[in-house]
Amino acid sequence: MAMNDANDSASRLAAYEARTETPLDLLALLTLWIVVVPPGDFGTDGVGDIVLAARFGLSAVYGIDLIIRSVLSGRRAHYAMTHPLRVLTVVFPPTRVIFSLRLVQTMFRRGHLERFLLAAAVLVLNGAVIVYLFERHAPHSNIRTLGEAVWWAVVTVTTVGYGDYTPVTVYGRITAVLIMLVGLLTLAVVTAQVASNFIAQGPGRTRRSPQPQAAPPEVTLAELDRRLARIEQLLTAAPSSERIAQVPERGSGGEGS
Repeated sequence: MAMNDANDSASRLAAYEARTETPLDLLALLTLWIVVVPPGDFGTDGVGDIVLAARFGLSAVYGIDLIIRSVLSGRRAHYAMTHPLRVLTVVFPPTRVIFSLRLVQTMFRRGHLERFLLAAAVLVLNGAVIVYLFERHAPHSNIRTLGEAVWWAVVTVTTVGYGDYTPVTVYGRITAVLIMLVGLLTLAVVTAQVASNFIAQGPGRTRRSPQPQAAPPEVTLAELDRRLARIEQLLTAAPSSERIAQVPERGSGGEGS
C-alpha cells in the first residue's frame, strides 16, 4: 500500500513538473535583467520600486511552486531539504535563472524552432531592458526611454542598423554585441529551416526515393530436387517424341515410291 502511494506521488510530481517546467524557465528568463543590472543602477525614479515589486512577486511564485512540489512528493520537509537551490530561489529569485538555462539549451535541438524563436525574442527583450537601465542616465546617450531601447533592439537584431539610437556605455555596447549575435544566429536558423522545408517538399524527392522491394522467396533443397527431376524428365521425353514424329514421315515416303 505504501509502495502504491509512493508511486502515485512520484507520478503526480512528474506530471506537475512536466507542465510547469517551461513556463517557470521562461519566467526566469524574462527577469534576466534583474540579475545582470546591479541594484544601484535602478535609480530612484520609480524603476527601483518596480524591481522590488518584481522580486517579491517572483518570490511568491517560486514559493507557491515549492509548496506544491513538496505536497505532491509526499515528503514535504524531505523535498525542501534535498532541493536547497529551489529554496534559495524563494529567498533570492534571480538564482532561478540557473534553471532557465535548460530553455536556452533546448533552443539548439532539432525540431524546436518555435521554442528557439521564443527564447530568442525573450533574450532580445532582456537586452532592450538592460540597455535602457544602463543608458538612460548616461552622458551623451540618446536612449532615454524603454520604447527607444526596444526600437533600438529590434533594429539591431534585424541587422538593419539605422543608427538613430546607439549605446554609449561599455555595458550597453556589450549587450549590443550579444543582441547582434542572437540576430545572426536567428537568421541562420530560420534560413536553414526554410531551405529544409523546400527540399522536403520538392517533387523529385519522392521519385528519387527507392521503393522497398520484397525479398525473393527462399528455395529449399527439396524444391530444388523436384525442379531438377522435372527438367531431367523433360529431357528424356524429348527424343521419344521426336522418334514418334518421324515414323509417319518414313511411311508416307515408302508408299509414294
